[in-house]
Amino acid sequence: MAKARVAKKTPIRVLIAKPGLDGHDRGAKVVARALRDAGMEVIYAGLRQTPEEIVRAALEEDVDLIGLSILSGAHMALFPRILSLLKEQGSHSIPVFAGGIIPDEDARRLKKAGIRAIFGPGTSLEEIVTTAQALARPSA
Repeated sequence: MAKARVAKKTPIRVLIAKPGLDGHDRGAKVVARALRDAGMEVIYAGLRQTPEEIVRAALEEDVDLIGLSILSGAHMALFPRILSLLKEQGSHSIPVFAGGIIPDEDARRLKKAGIRAIFGPGTSLEEIVTTAQALARPSA
């Protein structure tokens, strides 16, 4: 389970991952760079990650936050699986946010399932960074 990072001097650690067979990672890399430029430690898991690989990496890297990017349309299968695996590992407290092409109805369902924020095309990097900071350190 991710340890709470109490001291503000310790950077937020975030895992950015591309679940499933989606081969387009430009958006994920742009978000990863924005988070890094905002002072976060970013671990980029790369393309074609399974839910199991994503959760394993999050636990091994002791991240404060997980960001998922998807364009393939498999979000309703992959995102709930990631949330389920986090819960099985006792790490359901790690906030998960997502971005990509996700229809509004699916976004509502995913938020009910536990995805903390969903960003669609055109979302500003400032909004993503601000939200990530708030999710990782809600009391800061």
